Amino acid sequence: MLTWSEYIKIFTALLVIINPVGAIPVFVATTNDDPPKDRLRTARVTACSVGIVLTVTVLVGEALLRFFGVSIASFRVGGGILILLNAIAMFYAQSSQSRYTDEEAREAEEKEDIAVVPLSIPLLAGPGAISTVIIYSNQAESWGHDGILIFISAAAACLVWLVLRLAIPIGKMMGKTGINIATRLMGLLLAAIAIEFIAGGLSQLLPGLL
Repeated sequence: MLTWSEYIKIFTALLVIINPVGAIPVFVATTNDDPPKDRLRTARVTACSVGIVLTVTVLVGEALLRFFGVSIASFRVGGGILILLNAIAMFYAQSSQSRYTDEEAREAEEKEDIAVVPLSIPLLAGPGAISTVIIYSNQAESWGHDGILIFISAAAACLVWLVLRLAIPIGKMMGKTGINIATRLMGLLLAAIAIEFIAGGLSQLLPGLL
């Protein structure tokens, strides 16, 4: 088990990588013509999908790494690089290609239900969020630790639901500029998290660096 301050750090890191505020423009654009009832349903299904994906990752993510023979140190470096690329994209107030491509955006405009794909996967619970959960789940080997991570995942999903449910008023209040500023600030935090992952992985792979 970790300390409560470390679990707060994990929750903050996960929320930053999910970045529900950054998903507001996509959510509003793809549900603009939907009646309020359908828009609320989309927000609810998206949040539930995010929670399920992260919970499953907590339970089986590390086992999958062992199955493919990938060490957690190597995964920390690879996941850190992926998260760093996401952070760089956020500096430019853009969505990383690993989260949401132009082709997926065009396909989303034609789909009737976009709650699971692409809103939940890969826009919110994408490779970066999955990598983050796997890395943090390895920091302690206990059911209590996994239980807290599942609770953190559920809390993050609830915030996703709240932000998407209020997407239109939040979007109007913050405006495009406000959302971009918030995205850039979260990108800065995300870059620091990514560097921490990379440094931790390299220190295990190349102990001589210490």
